Amino acid sequence: MAVVKTRIAAVSYLNTVPFIYGIRHADKLRAELLLAPPAECARNFIDKKADIALVPAGALSRMDDAEVISDYCIGAEKSVRTVTVMSNVPIGEVSVLWLDSHSMTSALLVKILAEELWHIRPRWKELTDYSVAEHPADGEGFLFIGDKVFGYEGKFRYTYDLADCWRELTGKPFVFAVWVARKGSAPELIDTLEESLELGVERIWEAIVESGHSEKEYAYTYLTENIDFLFDYQKRQALELFREKSKKFTPRSNPG
Repeated sequence: MAVVKTRIAAVSYLNTVPFIYGIRHADKLRAELLLAPPAECARNFIDKKADIALVPAGALSRMDDAEVISDYCIGAEKSVRTVTVMSNVPIGEVSVLWLDSHSMTSALLVKILAEELWHIRPRWKELTDYSVAEHPADGEGFLFIGDKVFGYEGKFRYTYDLADCWRELTGKPFVFAVWVARKGSAPELIDTLEESLELGVERIWEAIVESGHSEKEYAYTYLTENIDFLFDYQKRQALELFREKSKKFTPRSNPG
C-alpha cells in the first residue's frame, strides 16, 4: 500500500477536531500537521510551508496558485456559536466594534453585516488584548471567534451569531474555511486527503475522546448541530456570494 506524505496546515479549534483525527488515523496518509489560528494557516500555505491547508474563506482571493479540493469544509447552516458579536447594547447602538485579530474572514463578515443588515458605521478597533472585554465601555461591541467564545457566553446582554445574521441577510448558509492545495497537485494526494476527512467526520465522538476535550457531550453537540462539514452546492453558492460582497472590504495583506 503506497503511503502519501505531505504537510497540512489546519486551524487549531474544536471545529477541526474531526478533520485532525481523520488525518492522523488515515492508513495511506502521513502528514506533518501545522496547527494554528485561521490567519496563520493561510500564511503557512502562502509561504509554502504547507502543501494543503484549511484556509479561511477571506483568504482565497490572495491565493492565485490554490484550488479548492474537497467536498468538506467548516460551515454552518444556522447558528455556529463560535463566531459572534457581543455587546451590552443592541447592535444598532454599537459605536465601537472590536475585531478579533485571529480571523480576517470574520472581520469581513462583520463589515458586510454592519453595512447591509444592521445599517451601522462603528469605529473599528483590533482586538488583541482581551482584557478590554472584561469592562466594556458604553456602545462597545466585540467580535469573538473560535473556542474562546464559550468563555464569554452569558457575559453580555446581547449576542449576535454571525452565521444566523448572514442567513437573515442572504438566505444562505455560511462557509468559514475550505481545503485547498496548489494547482496541479497529484490526484492521489487529494484523494487520500478526502478519505481521511471522511473518516474523521464519520467518527466525531472518537475524535472528541482522543482530543481530550473536558466537556465531551458539549463538544459533540457543537460539532453535530452547529458545524456542518459538507461543502455542498448551497455552500459553494454562499462562498461565492461572500467573496463578491467582501471585495470592497478586503485588505491587500494579512490573509485569513
